[in-house]
Amino acid sequence: MTEPRAMGRAGRIIEYLEEIVIALLLGAMTLVTFVNVVLRYVFNESLLWGLEVTLILFAWLVLFGISYGFKKTAHLGVDALLNVVGAPLRRGLVLLSCLACLAYGGLMMKGAWDYWAPFAGYERTEGRWFPTGFDERTRDQAFYMTEQVPLFCCEEFLAERFNYGEAYDKLPRFIPYVILPVGVLLMLLRIIEASIGVLRGRRDSLIVSHEAEDDVAAVRVD
Repeated sequence: MTEPRAMGRAGRIIEYLEEIVIALLLGAMTLVTFVNVVLRYVFNESLLWGLEVTLILFAWLVLFGISYGFKKTAHLGVDALLNVVGAPLRRGLVLLSCLACLAYGGLMMKGAWDYWAPFAGYERTEGRWFPTGFDERTRDQAFYMTEQVPLFCCEEFLAERFNYGEAYDKLPRFIPYVILPVGVLLMLLRIIEASIGVLRGRRDSLIVSHEAEDDVAAVRVD
């Protein structure tokens, strides 16, 4: 499979930062779970917020990892049809799949914003499929908080900016939920980048080939 592209210095820095974020999320999940197990079985205590934080970190890891998977051509897919057609038709089918992914990513972007926006006190978009403006009737849900996760900093700023001066007792939900629009936006940008790579002949597909095990192993080594 053709390499996605030769990265410049800025590209390598961005990729390095992405890998650091993924490693930090995975490491934080492991650490919180380990500490909670030790506290429970050794000291008969527990972190009340441990499970909720682990779930939040897992959601961040998955949504952030989707875009990284498009970048590294690590997503699995069915390419049985592509392997039995000629090169011109194969390229056309791959470009068609790029358009389908772009349409899907656009719909997800609208849905992600519309879900997250009320929790941050912003307005949903109008329009069933394509955003045609902002819905002023959107109900402000910025007062919603997580169940157990404490708020460690910025209490006054968050209260004044998002909750009409009323202090939060726990971490407001719009903070962990922000990964939804951010993750989908990153995914959409990666799909656009991958589609341009296919159009310019720098990559063959959006998915790994049918030799999935070898390709996944190669991604791990990289």
